Amino acid sequence: MSGKLHPVRGQGEADVKPIAPDRLIEGAPLTETRLDYEGAGETYAGEWAADVGAWRVAYEEWEFCHMLEGICELTPDGGETQRFEAGDSFVIEPGFTGVWRVIAPMKKRFVVRYG
Repeated sequence: MSGKLHPVRGQGEADVKPIAPDRLIEGAPLTETRLDYEGAGETYAGEWAADVGAWRVAYEEWEFCHMLEGICELTPDGGETQRFEAGDSFVIEPGFTGVWRVIAPMKKRFVVRYG
C-alpha cells in the first residue's frame, strides 16, 4: 500500500512458528504473526495469535496491544499477574521481563516500535 494511510486487518502473510524451546515453560504453543505495516524498519503493525501455553519474554521494544480474542496473563518478574481479555488494550515497555501465559487461544492487534 502506498501513501500515508495503512489499514491493519491481519491480512499480511502468515508466519507460523513454535515458541523457542529455551523460553518455553508449558504447553507446545504455536504463534502466528501477520504483518500489515513496516515503517523504516523501526515500527511494525499487524495481528498476532497464540495457542495455550506459557513462555518467558524479554522486551527491548515498546508494544501496544489490543486483544481481539481469548485470554492471556502477563506476569512481570517480581510483580503481580495481570489478565487481559478480548476488548482490553495494554502497553509493554522496553525492559519488561516475565512470563506470557495464554489461557484461551488469543489474537491481538499490535504496534511495535524499536529505538
